[in-house]
Amino acid sequence: MTGKFVTFEGGDGAGKSTQIRRLAAALAATGRKVTQTREPGGTPTAEAIRGLILSGVAKSMGAEGEAVLFAAARADHIDNVIKPALDRGEWVLCDRFADSTAVYQGVAGGAEEGLLRALDRVAVGSTRPDLTVMLDVPAEIGLERARRRQGSDDADRFEGEELWVQEKRRQAFLDIAAREPERCVVIDATQSEDEVAHAVWKAVSSRLFSEVVA
Repeated sequence: MTGKFVTFEGGDGAGKSTQIRRLAAALAATGRKVTQTREPGGTPTAEAIRGLILSGVAKSMGAEGEAVLFAAARADHIDNVIKPALDRGEWVLCDRFADSTAVYQGVAGGAEEGLLRALDRVAVGSTRPDLTVMLDVPAEIGLERARRRQGSDDADRFEGEELWVQEKRRQAFLDIAAREPERCVVIDATQSEDEVAHAVWKAVSSRLFSEVVA
């Protein structure tokens, strides 16, 4: 039995972590086994790489150097967490995945597209999301939420960047969703937490459940 792989994407402050927790609880209530994870991260090695990137230490390597680090973390994550859970028949809910590299290091960072495609083939292979939930929120709203959550002095490497860069990333996520509607669903994340959770559940149940769920 193969599980289901659902990724959550979107700008900073879109509410990905909150909605993953809520979806995990809803799935568990139906008897499904769920693994919650995140990128970069999910394994000791990947978490170490996460700290290196988000601290800003790796910024001097440029977008392509960061993409290589993300790919290394992703390969380890897939081999040790994601694929084993899917093989056990579990649902894997992941906070960010390959789309974030395409957006952050690619569209916004300027990393060479051929390099990103090659890294994706090596790191991801055939382990692709069954569904990607794009939580869409204007950059200024997302950044304000992130600052309230962490404090203005605690912004990470990406949250601390200028508003126009954040908005460029937002549009890049929407462009991916427009190109791949069979995989992606865009949800308005300016709604209340409950409204977003309902929209996420509706998208997941209608696309990935074999049975009809209200």
